[in-house]
Amino acid sequence: MKKTKELYFITDNSYGDRTSFIHTIEEVLRAGVGLIQLREKNTEGRELLALARRVKSLCDQYNVPLIIDDRLDVALLAGCGVHLGQSDLPIAEARRVLPPDTIIGATTKTVPQALEAAAAGADYLGVGAIYQTKTKVKTIFTSVDTLKEICEQVNIPVFAIGGLNETNLEILRPASAIQGICVVSAIMQAADPYAKTLAIKQALKDLFD
Repeated sequence: MKKTKELYFITDNSYGDRTSFIHTIEEVLRAGVGLIQLREKNTEGRELLALARRVKSLCDQYNVPLIIDDRLDVALLAGCGVHLGQSDLPIAEARRVLPPDTIIGATTKTVPQALEAAAAGADYLGVGAIYQTKTKVKTIFTSVDTLKEICEQVNIPVFAIGGLNETNLEILRPASAIQGICVVSAIMQAADPYAKTLAIKQALKDLFD
């Protein structure tokens, strides 16, 4: 039996106020996301730490890992995983600082980057962008062929990212070895985050199961 693909939800604080933000997180947890990443580029340290602890308390109720984007210090203090981009701290350095069982994710766009991240100790990779994304003005695209090759070359989970929603997943069919997909805007902008999350999960199931 094929393993069900995971939906990895990444936040974006440019949508709505903090109350609606927390509501969205509660709804996606209720709908069954596999991971959540707190990606709050414009939130200062103390506020981000308080938010991380609040969100982690929600995630813990559903046994869903919480990953902090970029901020190793916040991840360490809040007891969360961390996601590191190509210009962030080196994965090996982060691994030395964090507790042994901490999840470390990495953004990669090419096979060499993926191999380097895996060798450095990353637990999973986020690969893309597959489509144009609203979260980054200058998008560098990754082809599905490259995504497929990365899946073949590394022995850690790979998530596709970039402009993905329930209507455009067919392009990923050749990369059937992916662990799942990361979604930001499609859920953050949804009037009903719970229903949107279920729709994306169903689309993943229809495509790969």
